[in-house]
Amino acid sequence: MINVIASIHIKEGRLSEFIDIFKSNIPEVIEEDGCIEYVPTIDVPSGLPRQKLDKNVVTIIEKWGSLENLQAHLSAPHMVVYQEKVKDLVENVSLKILAEA
Repeated sequence: MINVIASIHIKEGRLSEFIDIFKSNIPEVIEEDGCIEYVPTIDVPSGLPRQKLDKNVVTIIEKWGSLENLQAHLSAPHMVVYQEKVKDLVENVSLKILAEA
């Protein structure tokens, strides 16, 4: 299994718009081969000392059956449409592709 942590930094004032577009794409992603989990999350103030809060970051938690499933996801037709819809909302994206240690 492959775990993905995608941190998407959204332009100021555009978070709600981004989340709406992202959530509308989830049903198609969930239907992809190998998709186990695909969830957008935002920071929750916890008071823990090491937490860095950023109100403009959406963190996507993903689990895929294999690296091949993840690679197919990135080029799926609905993802191409999604990327076009959000391109003016996103400042940058960072990915962590992880396997169990």
